[in-house]
Amino acid sequence: MTVSAIREAVHSDPVWRDRSNFIIATPIEPGEAGISTEQLWARRMDDRHYELCCIPFFAYDLALGDVVEVDPDYLVARVSKPSGRYVFRAYFGRSAHPRDEILERLAELGALVEWSSATLLAIDACDLSHAQQIADFLQERETLGQLMFETGKSA
Repeated sequence: MTVSAIREAVHSDPVWRDRSNFIIATPIEPGEAGISTEQLWARRMDDRHYELCCIPFFAYDLALGDVVEVDPDYLVARVSKPSGRYVFRAYFGRSAHPRDEILERLAELGALVEWSSATLLAIDACDLSHAQQIADFLQERETLGQLMFETGKSA
C-alpha cells in the first residue's frame, strides 16, 4: 500500500497574526503546485466557526475575514459569513522589475499582502471599490510584463 504525502501550503507571516488563535486548513484542487491543503490562520468563534486571519495563497472563494465552518477534521466546509473582502495573487516569475516598487505602491493603495514564496504574493482588498483600484494597478503592471495576476474567485 502506498500512501501519498500530503503537501501543505503554509503562512509564515499572516496579516492578522495577532487576532489568530487556531490553525485550520482547506483542500486545494489537485495540480495546484502539488499541494494538497493550505493551512489557514484563524480566530476561533465557536466549535465549528472560524474567522480567517490570513490571505489565501491557493484556495479560491475564501478571503481574509471570512467566517468559515469546518468539518470534524478542521477542514473548511463552507463560508458561513463572507467578509466582503477580495483576494488577488501576483506571480512575479523571473521578472527583473523591482518588487519593492510594486509593494510600495500596493501599500499606498492600502492593500494588505502576504508572501507565499519569492515569486507569489497574496493581496487583500477591503471592498469592491478598493478591489477595482488594486485590479487596475495589477493590470497595468501585467501589461508592462512585470507580473501576472489573478483573482481569488473561481467564478
